[in-house]
Amino acid sequence: MINALSIDLEDWYHAELMAGRRASFSQAAEATQPVLDLLDRYQTKASFFVVGEVAERNPDLIRSVFQKGHEIGCHTFSHKLLWSLDETLFREELERFHAVMKKILGEVKIKGFRAPCFSIDNRNRWALRVLADFGYQYDASIFPLKINPLYGISGAPTHPYRISFENVKEEDPRSPLWEYPFRPLMIGRLKIPISGGVYLRMLPIPFLHWGLKRINRSHPFLVYFHPWEGYENTPRLRLPLYSRVITYYGCRSALKKLEFLLKNFKFARVDQVLGLR
Repeated sequence: MINALSIDLEDWYHAELMAGRRASFSQAAEATQPVLDLLDRYQTKASFFVVGEVAERNPDLIRSVFQKGHEIGCHTFSHKLLWSLDETLFREELERFHAVMKKILGEVKIKGFRAPCFSIDNRNRWALRVLADFGYQYDASIFPLKINPLYGISGAPTHPYRISFENVKEEDPRSPLWEYPFRPLMIGRLKIPISGGVYLRMLPIPFLHWGLKRINRSHPFLVYFHPWEGYENTPRLRLPLYSRVITYYGCRSALKKLEFLLKNFKFARVDQVLGLR
């Protein structure tokens, strides 16, 4: 079973509970290098969903990611949640992202998109048509259960599907856009998020191994990882307790967990798992 591996290439201050804070310094290159080294060691290619302003500040990093054979996807230009944008502003975000990528990589085809904080739902489903207008072939923003106050769509499919532009929970075989949602671990009626972010950081390795093996009996899964999660020098800000736990809990072991996954499961780029060209 070949699973999909995705890296959200953003900076430390882009974490969802930083409340829009910005910083004058970037650690993206330093934080991403250990991830690239791991991928090289295990001969694995991944999809990197890149924030445009990070690429603008770190063009050599983006060239390195691309030259190593990883997929370059879009994570917007400024990491603004799509709930805070209208259609015009979203188009501007994509235009700025593509301009930066053209300057760094030339005429590279960008197939995949991930919204910051999984911020696509039926309130802003117009974003799907915009993605299609820009030539995207897939989105990977649907989190198909609601346990986080910020995001989640109960009842959305948990397998890759052609997403309807009228209702993100529905499949439309005529749609030009694939959706690759995150697949939770299902135990009876219970759905447990397991394959990325704080969920990956909080769960012990034996449970991760058991749960992901259980998913792989019948389906591939999609993992997401942020380089700042595994970087020892990521600044630790004084956040409210809930935000501090969600943002920092388990970061010291995050890179080891990523290596465990690379050792025990097979992965490829999202576009390759979907069979896109």
